[in-house]
Amino acid sequence: MQIGVPQEIKNHEYRVGLTPASVRELCAHGHSVRVQSGAGAAIGLSDEDYRAAGATLVPDAASVFAQAEMIIKVKEPQAQELTMLRPGQILYTYLHLAPDAALTAALVKSGAVCIAYETITGPNRTLPLLAPMSEVAGRMAVQAGATHLEKSRGGMGVLLGGVPGVPAAHVVILGAGTVGANAVQMAVGMGARVTVLNRSMEKLRTLDALYGNRIHTLLASAHNIEQSVLDAELVIGSALVTGATAPKLVSRALVSRMKQGAVMVDVAIDQGGCFETSHPTTHADPTFVVDGVVHYCVANMPGNVARTSTFALNNATLPHALALAGKGWQQAMREDPHLRHGLNIAQGHVTHEAVAQQLGYAYVPAEQLLD
Repeated sequence: MQIGVPQEIKNHEYRVGLTPASVRELCAHGHSVRVQSGAGAAIGLSDEDYRAAGATLVPDAASVFAQAEMIIKVKEPQAQELTMLRPGQILYTYLHLAPDAALTAALVKSGAVCIAYETITGPNRTLPLLAPMSEVAGRMAVQAGATHLEKSRGGMGVLLGGVPGVPAAHVVILGAGTVGANAVQMAVGMGARVTVLNRSMEKLRTLDALYGNRIHTLLASAHNIEQSVLDAELVIGSALVTGATAPKLVSRALVSRMKQGAVMVDVAIDQGGCFETSHPTTHADPTFVVDGVVHYCVANMPGNVARTSTFALNNATLPHALALAGKGWQQAMREDPHLRHGLNIAQGHVTHEAVAQQLGYAYVPAEQLLD
C-alpha cells in the first residue's frame, strides 16, 4: 500500500504520524511510505532519518495526499487538508468528531474511510490508542495547573506542594481513568492535597490501594463534586464517554462560586469539555478567565511535548497501521472487532453510533460496509 505522512499544521502541533522506526517496519512489510519534507524536523527527526528508513520524501502535503492510499496523521485534518481527501482514501488519525459538526460534515462529503484512534478498543473496553496521549495529558495537566496558579499567569499565587508551615494546594481530579490516574500520580509526587472523584468504585479502590491516605477518593455525586470544586485551588477535568461529547460536570453557576484565581484544566476539551464554561484554546493562547477562575483548555496538550508523544503514540498505532496496509481496511476490520470500532466515517456514512446520535446522522453499522 502507498502510505502518506503529511506535516501537522494545527497550532503548535509538532508531532508526526510515523517515526522513522515505524516507516522502516512498514517498508519491511512491502509498503511504500511518502513523508512530507520537514514533517519530523521540529522534534529532531530529520529527512535523512526518514530516507534511511526507506521513505520517499515529497515536497508538500498536496503530493502526500495525491499519492497515498492511506494517510497517517496525529490530529484531525485542518480545512486545507480536508479538500485533499478523496473517496476511498483511508484517513487514520485522532478525530474527536462528536463536538465538531463541521469536520464531520466535511469528512462525510469526502467519501474517505476515516478511522479514529480514540475509538479503537482493546480487551476489557480499554482504549489503547487513546491511552498513551491520555497518560501524557494527565501528567501535563498538573504541570499546566501548577504553572497557571502562579500570580504572573493569572492564578492566585499558590505553590502546588506548599512549604513547611504553609498548606499545599488542593487538587481535585474529576475522573479516575487513564488521564485521572496519571494526574493523581503527578499531583501526589508534587506534594499536593489530592481528591479524586469517579463513578466507578472499582477504580477508586484501585487508586486507594496504590496511594492510601495520600489521596482522598469520593464517589462522583453532584454533592461531592460541588463541595470538592469549591474547596479546590486546581480542578482537572478528565471525564470521557467514548466517541461522544464529554458530560458537563461543573456548571457555570458553580464556577462563579469558586475561589478567585483558582485554575481549571479541561483535558476533555477534545470531546467538548467537561466544564460548562470551557471552550478550546491553543498553545499560543492557552487560557481565559471566567468569574475570576483561570481556564486552561488546550485541545492538543501532548503536542507541547511532541517528541515524547510521537514515540508513545507510534507504539500504539503501528500494529493497526500494519494490519490496514497489509489487508485493506475491510478485511482488517472483518478480522479485528477492536479495529472495527475505530471506523467513524466511511463512504459517506457515519459508522460510529455515538457520533451519529450526537450530530443527527443516520447510523450505519460498520458491518454493513464490510460485506
